[in-house]
Amino acid sequence: MSAMTLPDTGLDAAAGKTRSHAFVHTRVMLRRNLRHMQRYPSLTLMITLMPLVFLLLFVYVFGGTLGSGLGPGMPAGLHGGRSAYADYVSPAIILMAVAAAAQGTAIAVAQDMTEGVIARFRTMAVARSSVLTGHVVGATIQTMIGVVVVTAAAIGVGFRPHAHVAEWFAAFGVVLLLTFAVTWLCVGLGLSAKSVETASNSPMFLILLPFLGSGFVPTASLPTGMRWFAEYEPFTPVNETLRGLLTGTRIGDNLSITIAWCAGTAVLSYVWSRRLYEREPRPS
Repeated sequence: MSAMTLPDTGLDAAAGKTRSHAFVHTRVMLRRNLRHMQRYPSLTLMITLMPLVFLLLFVYVFGGTLGSGLGPGMPAGLHGGRSAYADYVSPAIILMAVAAAAQGTAIAVAQDMTEGVIARFRTMAVARSSVLTGHVVGATIQTMIGVVVVTAAAIGVGFRPHAHVAEWFAAFGVVLLLTFAVTWLCVGLGLSAKSVETASNSPMFLILLPFLGSGFVPTASLPTGMRWFAEYEPFTPVNETLRGLLTGTRIGDNLSITIAWCAGTAVLSYVWSRRLYEREPRPS
């Protein structure tokens, strides 16, 4: 039935052509963003250096005290000294690399908005979804590069993951899921910002959340009010899942909570970003 109807209406061909155009336009936008990263490597360098500085600071300056002094509060298998603290804190530093790269996405989107690039794209025959998708895919590639660099540096300072191949793939999936969620969130923050400066500051809470969870000290060592926040804020289950996959600590129901947090944030942020992109520009 459909084989007879669709050729008559041309809907199937039109839909296929639309999907094809959206894919081609997304690829063009991705290439544009990758070239922008090549021409302006300082942003990529900055968002990679920040987690590296925190890694060195917490392992070499605070690691001896935090690794030994908080022994009773540490998860089983991670007691004692700087090397144990390197195992404990490295997953949080990896998540910080994801958050830092997402902050760069908000800045890039805000630059496109304030310089009139997105306004120009709106007047052209460009698939609406391709502009934002190009930013997200480009940012994901940039994030994965940063995560690889930070993970290698963590191993260099004493991080000793003992995950098998399947656990490494699962850890990669968790990082990728978080990347999609926070990147779409930062696309929305970049579109809603009135200036590049605002866009660079609005995602700062993403950098702070690993500190306010279980990333740097066990939540049991925190004061009551902060402990409650730390146990329920979204970065804690992500961190516990990643730490469990890489170092063998207990994961429990943190994986399912991580998937729920990330999927919910990604979907809501995508819808929010599309609505912001589709709205009529304000008269200047």
